[in-house]
Amino acid sequence: QVALVESGGGLVQAGGSLRLSCAASGRTLSMYGMGWFRQAPGKERQFVAAISWNGLMRNYADSVKGRFTISKDNAKNTVYLQMNSLEPEDTAVYYCGIRRRVYYAVRASEASEYEYWGQGTQVTVSS
Repeated sequence: QVALVESGGGLVQAGGSLRLSCAASGRTLSMYGMGWFRQAPGKERQFVAAISWNGLMRNYADSVKGRFTISKDNAKNTVYLQMNSLEPEDTAVYYCGIRRRVYYAVRASEASEYEYWGQGTQVTVSS
């Protein structure tokens, strides 16, 4: 049974920071890539960031490059998203996902490549 549990969301002023966490169980993150996506009201889920199974490849959406950093701790089986210089446009529910295939790093920005998702954590950035 695979489960992903996100935490760390909240309300922050523009320019502030938050760190999201996603704790995984049922799969070992040293074998599977992970990604963060977000969904704002009335919009489709969009890619934010991804990290490969070995941690060597990281991808970011253009809108968050230079502000967000994805990382993971294999010992804790947890992936993180450090979000700095937050903007009101970053307001959304943030979801973490785990890849379908082991040791597979391509197409990391495609939601269809992820098999399981967490329940989501709300991030609200006020202006």
